[in-house]
Amino acid sequence: MTSFSDRLLAWFDTHGRKDLPWQQGDDAYRIWISEIMLQQTQVLTVIPYFERFIVSFPTARALADAELDEVLHHWSGLGYYARARNLHRAARTIRDDFGGVFPTDIDDVMALPGIGRSTAGAILSLALDQRHPILDGNAKRVLARHDAIGGWPGKTTVTKRLWDLAERRTPRERSAEYTQAIMDLGATLCTRGSPACGRCPVHEDCKACATGTIDDYPGRKPKKEKPLRQTTMLMAKSSERVYLERRPEAGIWGGLWSLPELGERTIEDWCRDKLNGEVTATEPWQTMRHSFSHYDLDIQPILVRVDSPLRKVADSDNMTWYRLDETPPGGIAAPVKKLIDQLKKSSNVTHD
Repeated sequence: MTSFSDRLLAWFDTHGRKDLPWQQGDDAYRIWISEIMLQQTQVLTVIPYFERFIVSFPTARALADAELDEVLHHWSGLGYYARARNLHRAARTIRDDFGGVFPTDIDDVMALPGIGRSTAGAILSLALDQRHPILDGNAKRVLARHDAIGGWPGKTTVTKRLWDLAERRTPRERSAEYTQAIMDLGATLCTRGSPACGRCPVHEDCKACATGTIDDYPGRKPKKEKPLRQTTMLMAKSSERVYLERRPEAGIWGGLWSLPELGERTIEDWCRDKLNGEVTATEPWQTMRHSFSHYDLDIQPILVRVDSPLRKVADSDNMTWYRLDETPPGGIAAPVKKLIDQLKKSSNVTHD
């Protein structure tokens, strides 16, 4: 029987994905952007975001020179916004320390914000054909099933076994194709649910397949009941403008523009203190649930009509009256965008 890598490469030559937009050429910058976007996100979702992003920020220097608000605006809807903030920070490091050229040493790449060992290895392998093992979610699933490596990959001992296996399996030649092949295999055949074992190029000696235990690998993270939190968001509206605040960089939706949260104050006190205005009417909307990886959040939206002079807010970098028919000031979290879209619809605003 031929080696694991030879069989995988032979399958890739016929069935592998070779026409994705970031696969055109060997530009490490484009591959880096794609690898970050693909974390926790499906390929079909990523493609239009990637294409718009590259048009606006075609190089690391262009990304570094852009304002964070512009970067976050291009990221709106992809989620996990720390990825975008780290991209921006890393681009500035590349501009300032590497002359705008993506580094080629793995230690330098791993030192960039938001890039771990697997992502660094994937970028350098795919762009430069350097030999580095990878261990993204797809590779973990393929390797854990093939060699029946039990346990949750988040545990240090399990991770070490998988890294050791990834190192042994990565060939000296055609490293770039192998890296893409193992990711493609996990994404298209060795999927989390309903894997197509009969079409898998390495199923003949796959231990999980032989024992009928595919569903046992990789091991699941110990379940914890997600807590439920609540917040009240105010849609303070005056004329055809709604008041938005930029969220702190630390915490959820860091650096994004958002509807303000009420906290412990009354709506009337909040409007007087924040907007120097008086409430003329309030309208509670249906509660919206938004799920994060560690908890669920119930958002109670309240439309608040305010008699306000629309004065220029004291800190205009972090607060704004957003006109509903204009382009948003920057990135906006998905549930907030849904509420703003509903507000536009109720106000008969049909364009940005």
